[in-house]
Amino acid sequence: MELQFRATVIYWRGPAPFFYARIPTEIGAEIGKVKKAASYGWGVIPVEATINGITFTTSLFPKDDTYLLPLKQVVRNRLGVTADDEVDVEMTIGGGYVPLQFRD
Repeated sequence: MELQFRATVIYWRGPAPFFYARIPTEIGAEIGKVKKAASYGWGVIPVEATINGITFTTSLFPKDDTYLLPLKQVVRNRLGVTADDEVDVEMTIGGGYVPLQFRD
């Protein structure tokens, strides 16, 4: 599943502070339709994402009826983004990971 969307970068002050791109709710609903097949456990979903020509792999986290796309520090530094910035994301669900039930 390939997706394109604009997302706002948020700062999560939890026990492990981190920055995420909050996936729009309507895109989160589309992801929710394939979450059982795409997740490797705990509700996280592997993805390959590209923002401004920078491609990286990570896993989406479910949060508040949508998902959060983690933005690693090295990615944020290369992009020059921080909290409240808008980013255009191209994302592929699976990100190269193939669940066991779909492997040949």
